Amino acid sequence: MNKATLLTRIVAALETDMEVLRRAAQTAYEAATAEENIAENKYDTLGLEASYLATGQARRTAEIRQALVTYQQLLLREYDPARGVQVSNLVTLEDEDGGRRRLFLGPEAAGLKVGEGEGLVTVITPRSPLGQLLVGKRVDDEVSLGAQVFYIVEVA
Repeated sequence: MNKATLLTRIVAALETDMEVLRRAAQTAYEAATAEENIAENKYDTLGLEASYLATGQARRTAEIRQALVTYQQLLLREYDPARGVQVSNLVTLEDEDGGRRRLFLGPEAAGLKVGEGEGLVTVITPRSPLGQLLVGKRVDDEVSLGAQVFYIVEVA
């Protein structure tokens, strides 16, 4: 999968996540404000719990919206060996057993997985422990995360 296709898929995944969360937040808001959920005593907390849920979902929706805007404006840069790994690079790591992982160093949306099987790409950010280790590294460099050792075998 090339980076342009990957970026399109990340944007689509964020749009889907945002819509699902928006609907969930709306449902929780409606539950929080429904007349039948008005507290009758101090132990009746259904409306209060629904309002907390709606607030959390609205906050998460805003985070996803910000990530979506960031990805819509992201300029994909080619890998420059002189600078090493940077945001918008697609990195392939290999562990000591020969297992490979493909990572996209993005500005937001850490943990998002795009694709499947051999084409699976996980989004990480420079703020993550592995992202911090990768920034500035080059092909054939080694990175250690705890007991795990990875070798950078490809960067695009």
